[in-house]
Amino acid sequence: MDCLNRRNWAALGGFVHAEVAHNGTRIGLSGYREMLEGDVAAIPDLFFDVRMILYDGPVIASRIHFDCTPVGPLFGLPVNWRRVRFGENVFYEIEEGRIWRVWSVIDKDAIRQQIE
Repeated sequence: MDCLNRRNWAALGGFVHAEVAHNGTRIGLSGYREMLEGDVAAIPDLFFDVRMILYDGPVIASRIHFDCTPVGPLFGLPVNWRRVRFGENVFYEIEEGRIWRVWSVIDKDAIRQQIE
């Protein structure tokens, strides 16, 4: 998470496998990096605030909190410079010491309720 919060994209390969998959789709390290860079472009003040982390074998489960101000739409919702708070549940499967698979569920309903 420190790597993400520092925007240290060059170090990402030390934590993420070259063949990483996100929500069932293999996107590779370059695709994962592009996704994260896109997130930061859409949300310049993005900060990954880990509130809970559990480890069981090759799987790490985490609850991440966000308190941020997207510059435009977010997940298809017209946030547009409004501050929103929401959570994300993320499961990371580790292989060869790096993140191999990522499953992410974002609480879009929390965002929707704040902008209505």
